[in-house]
Amino acid sequence: MYHRLAPSSARGLLYVALAGIAWGTGGPTGALLFQYSGLNSTAISFWRLVGGAVWLAVACRLLGRRRTVHEFAAAPLRYLLSGLGLAVCQVGYFAAIPRVGIAVATVVSLGVGPLFIALGARERITGALLLAVLGLALLVCGGGGAGGTSIAGIAFSLLSGAGYAVGTLLNRGQQDPISSAMLGLGAGALILLPLAMTERITPASGSWPLLAYFGLVPTALAYASFYAGLKAVRVSTAAVVALIEPLLAALIGVLAFHEHLRPLSLIGAAVLLVAIVVQAVGGGSGDRR
Repeated sequence: MYHRLAPSSARGLLYVALAGIAWGTGGPTGALLFQYSGLNSTAISFWRLVGGAVWLAVACRLLGRRRTVHEFAAAPLRYLLSGLGLAVCQVGYFAAIPRVGIAVATVVSLGVGPLFIALGARERITGALLLAVLGLALLVCGGGGAGGTSIAGIAFSLLSGAGYAVGTLLNRGQQDPISSAMLGLGAGALILLPLAMTERITPASGSWPLLAYFGLVPTALAYASFYAGLKAVRVSTAAVVALIEPLLAALIGVLAFHEHLRPLSLIGAAVLLVAIVVQAVGGGSGDRR
């Protein structure tokens, strides 16, 4: 039986949904950056994290939040591990793509993320969560061409999902999600810097507007909103609701890039949407512990 959502839970779900929508624009933006920036995936990930940290630093400045150094000094390991999780999430995903293809890498990394989060938070793995993973698999792989089954590729995908889970679990219940996101993104950028410097790191001049957007919306706005939502809803619920991301990415692909979804993908989208609503109503009705 479902109950009316408390105002704080409803607000938290809205923050998480906003994060999913913002993340959903990241895939198309990343595809454009691959085409026009002249950078490899690691360098693009580095600039994404740098951009997100810079935008959030500006936000902290405008909001008068000047204690970020003290916050880092109070819990340096948390922010370093959060940054490591963000870096691993990025690198693992892009390392998996040439080995198993985009579809499998997406399904495994996004699919296991909520499962790892539920296990790490010791929360129940609900039917809606499993239904969401099924819908995600149908949405992404329903068009065929799912890719290979390289063990290394699957391992990198699992690593990406684990990195996402670590960052999520470490940032639940943070009092200042903007500062927390800024410190985590900044730490992640520093961790990625040595890898990014092994090849070209300076982007083509015409790609700076895209990089600025990449840092602002699918990174700064997305992570700050997601961490804000974690203050009010269970982390496993937040992880499922954030799967709005692949739904929006698919919609952008259809509208902006004239891609076509096959019937199985459409069924997957419907299943995923139902799972998100069920998890939001059922899991968002309780207080976060």
